[in-house]
This record gives sequence, structure tokens and C-alpha cells, in this order.
Amino acid sequence: MTDPDQLLEALDPDQRTVAEQLTGPVCVLAGAGTGKTRAVTYRIAHGVRTGVYNPQTVLAVTFTARAAGEMRTRLRDLGVPGVQARTFHAAALRQLSYFWPSAIGGGVPRIMEHKAPLIGEAAGRLGMSVDRLAIRDLAAEVEWAKVSLVTADDYPRAAAASDRSGVAGFDPTTIARLLSVYEDAKTDRNVIDFEDVLLLTVGILAEREDVADTVRRQYRHFVVDEFQDVSPLQHRLLELWLGGRDDLCVVGDAAQTIYSFTGATARYLTEFSRRYPSATVVRLVRDYRSTPQVVSLANSMLAGAGRFRSSASVDLQAQRPSGPAVRFVAHDDDESEAGAVAARAAELIRSGTPAGEIAVLYRTNAQSEAYEQALSRAGIGYLVRGGERFFSRKEVRDAVVLLRGAVRSQGETPLPEAVRDVLTSAGWAPEPPAARGAVRERWESLNALVQLADDLHTTRGADMGGLVAELTERAAAQHAPMVDGVTLASLHAAKGLEWDAVFLVGVSDGLLPISMAETEDAIAEERRLLYVGITRAREHLELSFSRSRNAGGRGSRRPSRFLDGIWPSDERPPRRRRGKAARAEALASSLTLEDADPEVFERLRVWRAATAQELDKPAFTVLHDSTLVAIAAARPTHMRQLAILRGIGPTKLEAYGAQILAVVRGDAPSQATAQGSVAGAEKEI
Repeated sequence: MTDPDQLLEALDPDQRTVAEQLTGPVCVLAGAGTGKTRAVTYRIAHGVRTGVYNPQTVLAVTFTARAAGEMRTRLRDLGVPGVQARTFHAAALRQLSYFWPSAIGGGVPRIMEHKAPLIGEAAGRLGMSVDRLAIRDLAAEVEWAKVSLVTADDYPRAAAASDRSGVAGFDPTTIARLLSVYEDAKTDRNVIDFEDVLLLTVGILAEREDVADTVRRQYRHFVVDEFQDVSPLQHRLLELWLGGRDDLCVVGDAAQTIYSFTGATARYLTEFSRRYPSATVVRLVRDYRSTPQVVSLANSMLAGAGRFRSSASVDLQAQRPSGPAVRFVAHDDDESEAGAVAARAAELIRSGTPAGEIAVLYRTNAQSEAYEQALSRAGIGYLVRGGERFFSRKEVRDAVVLLRGAVRSQGETPLPEAVRDVLTSAGWAPEPPAARGAVRERWESLNALVQLADDLHTTRGADMGGLVAELTERAAAQHAPMVDGVTLASLHAAKGLEWDAVFLVGVSDGLLPISMAETEDAIAEERRLLYVGITRAREHLELSFSRSRNAGGRGSRRPSRFLDGIWPSDERPPRRRRGKAARAEALASSLTLEDADPEVFERLRVWRAATAQELDKPAFTVLHDSTLVAIAAARPTHMRQLAILRGIGPTKLEAYGAQILAVVRGDAPSQATAQGSVAGAEKEI
């Protein structure tokens, strides 16, 4: 296809508007499933075909290696192979590596794979008592500060403004000191972290005008996907790339803003027209992914956001034929829910839905284990997103070596047959093994390579050399091929993906919204998270929850408040009062011992008994059992989270707060803290 007008015939009117607007600022507000990647890749291809763009001067930026790889593949299939499609970090690292020797001297410092060791060392230098979970939370806070362009000196003010006090149980001043000592520890070892790649690139571009001019001569046209997920640091880098120019096309969906806790903000998307008054704004609303039943649920659920729904969000218009009704199912307990989902997945597979087109999505990673077990018992292969990277698996590394060695010996054998011959010696077989676990997972990995070979042969007529080149490129970008198994993923990890059938599990208050979501903004983001989950489904969608955690437990859980008026009436929760305290009270009143972390509950019970003994008072006068359950279920990490739980008033918060948080963390409360608690309790009594 060489005629530019003929190229655009494949687009709908709104997509075509995007593709034809080749210059100046363009903002595409694209709902889920509306073909945004299609629109922007055709826009780039159209610009190249018409001579407006030189492909080497276009930089397309997205947020995952997989999305960048998909964009490159689409552009190559459209006959535009020279365009750079990268993540922010990959683009920055490429520039940093190129300019570092001349701008700084020497080689780029080694990039740390993990922050945890140096976070732990920095905490140790400061005398902070930290465990593995605290280090994880502190590492996330370091990342937030850096992508938000918050320095150690400015951290206390920024943390207060962003309602981030008490991270991992430490006050903002202590965390500010940690930020400073962590940077010193990196300097001592001559290493940098993931965020430093962006920060250092920003620094060089801002301070060296000659370097900035070189980059700006190279890249003249910019496309940024998922613009609602841009952080202040990434936006600053984009500004330096642009250098005051406005040849920028951004694409995003405010309704899919689910990473604000990492520093991402939709503000740059929603305020784009204010920043660029001459911008062309195009809304993509035709949903080609999901059936009308799924689209209707997504629109209805999002409409419930009220004033927290962004004006930049779109109402989707379903384009697919009618499909099966959305299923709403309540189960007695978690095990029953997992077993029922596995049984339903087996039904879909028997009726012709490939296992790779089925996903089970949940709010927290801890929920995956029950579904792994249920699927294994049902003999259904699965993969957990977020596990070991595909190209790091031993069977994949060995297979690539074999395929590379077969490049010269392929001869006239078609690629699909040649690949099957090679991988049979590595353990691949035409039919999956009956065994479960690691044996099945190895077969799934090899079969993914077989399927990729089939696809490349069909779409490009590729030979063995072309397959090896594709695998090399994908490995560098961590763009894994699809594995034929049911996908288990958190809602956050599912963003950007889609399946024929989706099971949204655990959709009950306390999980959606998560109990730790305290502010109205946080609750609104939880609603958007559910919206993302709903819009992953093409045809089959089932939402479920369990009334109790364990078999025989009191069935006190209720469907998510986001489904009020949507969930079938016999399971609709009672009308809730407004306000944070009312939400916390409603959650606490529905909790039972089955909902509590048993280890945390036991530590709290032992602590309460010791405190009551010191006071010479009954244990219930310290804290009631229901309050211990609420604490053990919520596992608060700072005072604000503790304060909203039922049974924790201001007096008890002052008397016991610090000690309770220490017990939840698993730390032994200090004698001074214990004595202070007893003294405070005596005042209360």
C-alpha cells in the first residue's frame, strides 16, 4: 500500500482526523478499546508517506517495553521501519549513554537493578529499624520523590501537601534524611538507579545547550502515548526534547489514571489545551474491543464517580455485536470463588476460547495463590504477570541458542516447520504435557516461540534469520510473546492488555476500594482501577466476590460500593453514609476474624493483655476485640490510617497509636512507648 489516501481508508472518521493532523499540538482523548495505537501509528505512517516526516526524526514514547515493541511492529508492518518507538527510560538511557563520555567523561555508572540493599544501608546509617516490607515502602517513596522532582530538603513540605505522612511508620523528616543518605550511598559505590537515568539526562540537556541542540535536530516530531501516566520528571524531559516547539501529539484517557501513587498525574493531559491554546483535540469514543454489555457496565460504573469524573473522560460507544450478559456471582468463601472461576474457565476452554484469551484479575497480588491452586487442580495452564521475565527463563535462553544455530541450515524448509523441528529437541511437543507446574510452564514458553514463528511467517514471510532478529529485538525490549495459558494479574498489571474473557474477582468493599484508600481522591482512583479491569474484556465478563474469607465464616462481605445500583438487588449493600469516618465504620462493622491477618491479630492480642495487666484493668477497656480485628485486617502503617478505624478515638490514638503501629509492623514496642501508653490510658480511665 503506497497511496497515503488509501492508507487512511482503514480508519474511522475520528481516527482519520488524528492521522491527518500531522503538525502542531494534538491531544487525543481516547477511551478504552477505541484504537488509539492504530490511530497514532497510521498518523506516523501517513506523515512519512506524504513526506511531512522523515522517519528518523520521529520519536514515539510510551510506558512499557511491550507497548513500544507493539508500536514498532505495527509501524514496520505499515512499511515505516525507521521510527524510534521507546519507553521514556529507554530513550533517555540511549541519549545518556551517547552523550555521557563527552559531557561528563568516562562511562555511565552501573544502573542498580534493585534499590533495597542501599535503602537498607541508608536506614542503618540513620539507626532506623526496618524490615523487608518497610524497605519496600521506603524504596517506593524514594521513587515517588525523584519522579516528582522533590528534593530531600523539600520532602517534608511535599509529603504534607500530598498526604504522604507516616510512610513505613516514619515521620517526613526522617524520610528526608533517608533520601539524602541514600544518594550518598549511591555516590560512594558509583551506581545510579532507574530514576537517575531520567534525572541525569534532564541535567545534561538543561546544562549543555550543544547537547540539547543535537537531540532537537535529531527529533522533530513527538508522539506520547498514555499521557495520563506522565510524571513531573518525564514531563520535564519531554519539555527539554521539545525545546519550545509544539510538534507534539499526546494520547491518553483520564479514566485510566491509576498510577498517581507513583507520581503520575493526569494534569498534563487534562490541561493540555490550556498549555497549547491552538491544540487540536480529538475524542475517540468508538469501542471496537468490547461488547455492548461490557461497554454499558463500564459507562455506568464510571458515571457513578460524579464530580470526581474528569471532563476529559469519554462515554464509550460499542461497535461490536451484542454478546453474553455480564455475570455477577457471590460465593460463600474465597476457596469456593477460586474453584468456581477455574470451573468456568474450563467451560470456556471447552467451548473454544483459548486459555491465553482468559484472564483472572484481582486487586492485590496476594489473591493470586488461591487461583493458581484452583487452576492447577483443574489441569489448566496459567501464567502470573509480574513473575520471571520471559527471556530470562532457562528454556527460552536455550531455545534461542538453538534457533540461532539453525539459521544457516534452514534451507527451503518453511519457518513454522523448521522451528518445530528445532524446538522438539528442546522439549516442545505438539500437545501440552499432562503434568502441571514447571513442566507445563516450560512447554508453554516453548510453544509461545512456535506461535510467534507462525505469526511472523504469515504476516511477513519471515525466515529463521528474521525470527532470530525479532527475538533479539524483543529480548532487548522485554517484549515477550503471548503464552497460551490463563493469565493471572493484578488490575494494575493488566492495564494495556485485553482478553476474550475476564474474571474480576474479589470485588468487595475492603478490596475494591482497598481498605487503605482513605481520601476521596484515592477512592476515585480505585473506581478507575475497576473501570480498567472491566474494559479489558472483549466478550465474556464475570464479576465475583466471596461473602467470607474462610469456609463456614460469617458472610459479612458486600459487593463493592462502585457497583451500587448495578449489582443484582439481592446482593446490594445498604445505603452508606458519606464521609471518611462512615466508610471506615461500615468496613469495620463488616469484618470478622476471618478477614484479619492471624499473625497481626495474635500480636495485638498479646500486647493488649500485657497492657491491661499493667493497668490492672480488663482487656476490653484497652481495645475491643472488634477493634483488634479491624486493625489486623487493615494493617495500618501510619497514624492517619489507624485513626479512621472504629474504636480508635483521639484519646486512645494518643495513648496507644505508636505502640499499635509497632505491633502491626512486628516490632517490639519500646519500654518508653509502653510506659507512655499506660500513662495515657490512666488519664483516659
